[in-house]
Amino acid sequence: MRHFYFLFFLFTTFFSFSQDKGKKETNTSLVKTPEQRAKEKAQKAPITSYKIISIQRDTIILDTTLSIKKEYDYNYLRRDMFGLMPFPNEGQAYTTLNFGINKFSPFPEFGFKAKHLNYQEVEDVKYYSVATPLTELYFKTVMEQGQSVDALITLNTAKNFNFSIAFKGLRSLGKYINQLSSNGNFRFTASYFTMDKRYGMNFHYTGQDLLNGENGGLTQPEYFENNDPLYVNRPRLQVYLTDAKSFLKGKRYFLDHTFRVNSKDHINNLYLAQQLNLEHKFFEFNQTTLSSSIGTLGASFNRFGPATAYSNINDQTQYERFYNKTGAIYENKTLGKFQFFLENFIYKYFNGSEKTIGASFIPSQIQAVINTVGGQYDYRKNKIHGTAILSNSISTQPLRNLDVSLNYSINPKSNISFQYQNISKLPNHNYLLNQSSYNNYNWFNSFKNEKINNLVVNATTKWVNASVQFTTLNDHLYFQDTIHQTNLQLVTPHQYTGTINYISLKLAREFKYRKWGLDNTFLFQNVSQKDTILNVPKITLRNTLYFSDYVFKRAMYLQTGITVNYFTKYYTEDYNPILAEFFVQKNKQIGNFPMLDLFVNARVKQTRIYLKAEHFNSAFSGNKYYSAPNLPYHDFMIRFGLVWNFFQ
Repeated sequence: MRHFYFLFFLFTTFFSFSQDKGKKETNTSLVKTPEQRAKEKAQKAPITSYKIISIQRDTIILDTTLSIKKEYDYNYLRRDMFGLMPFPNEGQAYTTLNFGINKFSPFPEFGFKAKHLNYQEVEDVKYYSVATPLTELYFKTVMEQGQSVDALITLNTAKNFNFSIAFKGLRSLGKYINQLSSNGNFRFTASYFTMDKRYGMNFHYTGQDLLNGENGGLTQPEYFENNDPLYVNRPRLQVYLTDAKSFLKGKRYFLDHTFRVNSKDHINNLYLAQQLNLEHKFFEFNQTTLSSSIGTLGASFNRFGPATAYSNINDQTQYERFYNKTGAIYENKTLGKFQFFLENFIYKYFNGSEKTIGASFIPSQIQAVINTVGGQYDYRKNKIHGTAILSNSISTQPLRNLDVSLNYSINPKSNISFQYQNISKLPNHNYLLNQSSYNNYNWFNSFKNEKINNLVVNATTKWVNASVQFTTLNDHLYFQDTIHQTNLQLVTPHQYTGTINYISLKLAREFKYRKWGLDNTFLFQNVSQKDTILNVPKITLRNTLYFSDYVFKRAMYLQTGITVNYFTKYYTEDYNPILAEFFVQKNKQIGNFPMLDLFVNARVKQTRIYLKAEHFNSAFSGNKYYSAPNLPYHDFMIRFGLVWNFFQ
């Protein structure tokens, strides 16, 4: 926390000084009308001077307009959630409907993936360059007793130095028993380059903590499905776990910088580049009361099987990693950039102490040093942007990564792109080692690398936006319930020896007629496999009919409409709170129910106001809507909020 206080003090001191200076300048100037001041400010700082920059150094301009895309992005994740099915409370896990949104990396990861959609990774952190101090405030109401906020302040102290401070916080009690979400994501960024552009760097620090109550789902879903008036008050519905919770915490220091060896920029340049990532993560599953029961007279049982403790389970896992990528880049302004690099990846994954379960020895930790050598080629010229990366391990743990992408812009509104990946991926750590007070959740495994071939082709045209994906998975790792009993979850990792072939087609098209719009997104998915390991819905749809117009003498821009989301029935993956992972199940299908949202949004200057009646059809469509087996999707509710940009 001392880092937060120091950065906050540094920012507020500087910002107060800037504000005082601004006030002095105002007092010495002539009095001007608001229209004159706004006009002068626009001339001095057009919207194009407020830039958002990704880690790949791709730049977009700040957008304060109101569009249907902004409606889709207005959620806790701050991005389009098509292909994700949120759990009933804000800030919990998300069921993945679209397998194509998964990202592939050859390096092993911490695991506990169900918690990581709410965790901001390196590629999620943005950097800024702004002409004047910029503030963005996001607010949205939640399900019960709380709020969701995301506040950002960024400014340039000079043309070549920018920093930002941001915090995303959430607290929501939820409608069901033991569903609390209490999350916090702090981030600090800094960007700097010398005036001659010889040296440049991006730095960020993140501190994140994600706390969730874990109720394990409904013990008697039939009471929910029968729409019994007694259970309209959702806390009356019995759940498996009444006091369990999971907690993910992490902090990260990240630096990406380059230095041009030659003093002046020429047609041929030589750069030195380095990327550093130091991160620590901590995951805890805590459960005070182990026993569950069904009904008031039901016998008690342990949801996750026998345990070495009678109460107060506190499973903890820690993870430390250090990543260093160092390379030299040769740039030819005609041919592109050629980079040779070395990667050093050091990790330590540990929990508890050594133990023996039956005849199985479970170590307390796994650790390794992974070194790779690779090359990268970048070409950016005119309408073509291409990147090719090839790396291979030179250490005892083998991995391989081939990633080739190409984008061709036909015109400002049309382009075509493709990406091909061939990856030999090391298993995530929690597939290899896990320790728990529950006997069946202890293992020490040795798995082969996962082999992934992935091809994605995207086309953006004035007629339709289309995306086709072909993915082949070999030695695929997954979790599965080994007991297959309704009231027990004994989940363990497995490796599939067969081949899984996945194909998808995604189409999107928006039709406009005068003040009306109809936005449509269609996703078709199909999986070819001998065993039902990877399950996805065949069809996923989203359709929005909306009306837009200026009102109140053009002082407000209004947008109102209705959105329907739908996916076909399938055997979705279930969720296990001990592992914070989804696992394959073959007992219950979900889907085949529409979710209708009615929204009224407005923009006044740089303020966007949102009002939505979410899932308003739940009152008359029947209680068959689930996010996962035994976990219902949320009922009808009205939520509102805003996104407000300030330009100082």
